[in-house]
Amino acid sequence: MSRKKNVHPNPSAEDLQRLHHTMVLEQIVGRGITCDHTIAAMTAIPRHHFLPDSMNGIAYDDCPHSIGLGQTISQPYMVALMTSQFGHLPEGSRILEIGSGCGYQTAILVSMGFEVHSIEIVSELFERSKNTLGELNLLPASISLADGKIGKAEYAPFDGIIAAACGDSIPQPWIEQMADGACLVAPVEGENSQVLVRSHRDGEELITEEICAVRFVRLI
Repeated sequence: MSRKKNVHPNPSAEDLQRLHHTMVLEQIVGRGITCDHTIAAMTAIPRHHFLPDSMNGIAYDDCPHSIGLGQTISQPYMVALMTSQFGHLPEGSRILEIGSGCGYQTAILVSMGFEVHSIEIVSELFERSKNTLGELNLLPASISLADGKIGKAEYAPFDGIIAAACGDSIPQPWIEQMADGACLVAPVEGENSQVLVRSHRDGEELITEEICAVRFVRLI
């Protein structure tokens, strides 16, 4: 069965509100996301603000979209699935975000009440996301133009780490910058496809489980 598209050829402000509501109801709650903090953040943050005006009509559709420069804005469900892994963390928990892209996931994490430290390696996206987040009063605690593979040791340890780009494995600096009990959510290359994994640090041990198959841009 083909999925129902959540699009409009020329949406008004009211149309965008309806598309946004449908996205949350059908794509997020309807697929089993139960984290109240994630649902509230995705209800509060309009996704179309993170895309060009020309893409307003497809901003709430059930798929990722190209944002140029070889990068994408993730499918809404995937943003919800990944951020909901931090639903158990208290407000103010410190989160490292690798690959902030257009800033949409950053905004969701900030809206969830976390102290977010974001890294983006593509300079144009870094400037674009910083401007958008600033206009929406959703700037994270820090946002840097840097190589995400090395993390942000100056703000470690982190209670959570989230990556929106796929590497062959979890970079060692991320593991070293996890607090005891921290959660890491990231895509990694599997034998035949990319796999989203969730890792929990228990002392010196890292306990990892697979969540689902995914498809992300490469970690560069």
